[in-house]
Amino acid sequence: MKVVILAGGFGTRLSEETDIRPKPMVEIGGMPILWHIMKLYSHYGFHEFVILLGYKGYMIKDFFNTYFLRRSDFVIDLKDNSRTIIKDISEPWKIHLIDTGLDSLTGGRIKRAEKIINNEQFLLTYGDAVSDVNISKLVDFHNNSNKKITMTAVQPEGKFGALNIDENSSINVFNEKPRGDGTWVNGGFFVCEPDVLNYIQDDFTMFEREPLTNLAKEGAMNAFKHTNFWKCMDNLRDKNSLIDLWDSGKAPWKLWED
Repeated sequence: MKVVILAGGFGTRLSEETDIRPKPMVEIGGMPILWHIMKLYSHYGFHEFVILLGYKGYMIKDFFNTYFLRRSDFVIDLKDNSRTIIKDISEPWKIHLIDTGLDSLTGGRIKRAEKIINNEQFLLTYGDAVSDVNISKLVDFHNNSNKKITMTAVQPEGKFGALNIDENSSINVFNEKPRGDGTWVNGGFFVCEPDVLNYIQDDFTMFEREPLTNLAKEGAMNAFKHTNFWKCMDNLRDKNSLIDLWDSGKAPWKLWED
């Protein structure tokens, strides 16, 4: 099954980084967040990716074009410009890098990959969020649901510490960044049947509006509730938080072995 990743947006809320690179190329621990997302899927046996490019997409193309050599040990013979690979530690990935237009919306980008998806069930996610979601369980849940699409639903942490104050104005409980107000939100990590593409009209269709709204109205959309770690790199604070987790050796989304 192919993994489709939306990686073409402008990322304006992280302009400190995205002025010079596409958001999926912002690094955590020396590797782009896009790589971290792909490693999660690969951990569960999904190795074929369709990356939907837009803003500064050439940087993602350049990254993967040189990825094999970057991840390998090799000898160069300058006499004939030949290379001998000593150690290959690159992943067993097949990657489709698709230019889906600078101004296309999310639905339009997905629609442009229709021929590659080839009327098959596919996985779909965003290029800016990491999680420890169990992809195998997600797929099994979808396949047992008889729905056209399954969305991973998450409850993001609150932005502020929560206080429990008694009648004497004493704080008896303090929770730093607890779960939000109990609302479930779209966490990405979808499983889609191919006819989901029929709900997308053109480049200017936002997937999160008419397509998902109509699928929900028809009772064709399912929620896979994920209560463990999920975090979107929406701004500089989010980026720094993810870097801190990685540097501490306690990144919850790192399920793979080095």
